[in-house]
Amino acid sequence: MNPTHILLLILGYFAVLFLISFLTGKEDSNQAFFKANKQSPWYIVAFGMIGATLSGVTFISVPGTVATAKFGYMQMVFGYVFGTLIIAYVLLPIYYKHNVTSIYQYLNTRLGPKSHKIGAFFFLLSRTIGAAFRIFLVALAMQYLIFEQWQIPFTVTVIFSILLIWIYTHRGGIKTIVWTDTLQTFFMLAAVLLSIYFINDKLGWSLSEFYNSEALKDYNKILFLDNFKDKAFFLKSFLGGIFITVAMTGVDQDMMQKNLTCKNLKDAQKNMLTMVSMLVVVNFVFLSLGALLYIYANKFGLEMPMIDGTKRTDLLFPMIAVKSGLGIPLAMVFILGIIAAAYSSADSALTSLTTSYCVDFLDIENKELSQQKSLRKKVHIAVSVILIFVVVLFNYVLEKDVITGLFTIASYTYGPLLGLFFFGIFTKHNVKEKYVLLICVLSVVFSYYLNKFSIQLFNGYKFSFELLGINGLFTFIGLWLIRKK
Repeated sequence: MNPTHILLLILGYFAVLFLISFLTGKEDSNQAFFKANKQSPWYIVAFGMIGATLSGVTFISVPGTVATAKFGYMQMVFGYVFGTLIIAYVLLPIYYKHNVTSIYQYLNTRLGPKSHKIGAFFFLLSRTIGAAFRIFLVALAMQYLIFEQWQIPFTVTVIFSILLIWIYTHRGGIKTIVWTDTLQTFFMLAAVLLSIYFINDKLGWSLSEFYNSEALKDYNKILFLDNFKDKAFFLKSFLGGIFITVAMTGVDQDMMQKNLTCKNLKDAQKNMLTMVSMLVVVNFVFLSLGALLYIYANKFGLEMPMIDGTKRTDLLFPMIAVKSGLGIPLAMVFILGIIAAAYSSADSALTSLTTSYCVDFLDIENKELSQQKSLRKKVHIAVSVILIFVVVLFNYVLEKDVITGLFTIASYTYGPLLGLFFFGIFTKHNVKEKYVLLICVLSVVFSYYLNKFSIQLFNGYKFSFELLGINGLFTFIGLWLIRKK
């Protein structure tokens, strides 16, 4: 496919999203934008959340990690299951009991207004970075496949990407996203399954022959139990999966906002349990695709794609799907899949960031009705501009594969949120709020230096994503020390 055909395909896909936006965004109210009037069917939310959970990071970056990490990512996925149980039976009942619009309103009720704003700040920081990672990845792929050949700057690619998101979310907000995420999840899963079929066909394999092949044995190791000090050790990944799920889903407004659009608590719990069950299977399929990509590249002597002189494992899938001669159908499926995967998380991030800032900092629910809609729209535009700036910045500073970078940053920024929420839930103490921000910042600093010097301090031990839980524990201990007796 040439760049013009790819661009036309993308525009056609967005025409469908704009149609959904038109149908769901007729009610341009804050209640619809923030909560979808609490009328979303739980099974629609569950299916759509798969796309939002996986995102463009998983679609491209997870297959790219298979060469070095094998199928070890599944160890973290197993932790996702236990983390989801905590969300469903500990956190969701609290959110529904307090009837929150932003989940950080719970911190106001439990610990006070300063804790509320500090929690919301760490969410804004975490989700801005996370959303920027995801948008960066899809913009990078679009640059590689389309705009670089027309000598269009990367900054223009980013502006184009975020502008499209803004257009179809600025009216309906979360009400629109619940339905667009469903469409996006379908395209993403169809892309992965069809990619596996087309590449296997080119290699002359059936699906069963691929899973029984000797070539797959070089990549399909799941459990790493040999070296406790290594980052890939099972227990580290498993605990990291639990902490990441609770932090990046359970105390994250972006993911919880979708749950809060369900009619009641029972529906929201069914949504979470259904979603994580499908997530285990889908992640295994993604890793299978990653192994297949490397097998194909090795067999046909394909070199790793490069941008600005840097090898990008994240671009192996785009290169093989679009530029290795596997045919127009696979190229079209891939383009639809990557766009669906990336925008299914980026659009909800834009909406949740807008929601959190409006509710947690501007107290929009207590403003005059005549001001609310105008204020929300201005914030929505401002958040879009901030995302453009951060994504462009990432293009100059990122070197590692994106999924490693995303979870590393999350280990620092989501830790204070874990500590705040679980101190509120599992103790009855109030705190001296003037010290809360200091405690949260110190937790991040301690975690950073603990990770940096772990090899020297702990005889060669390397932290993985269990660092997120340790960060949360630092915050919890700090809050305990400033509790009101």
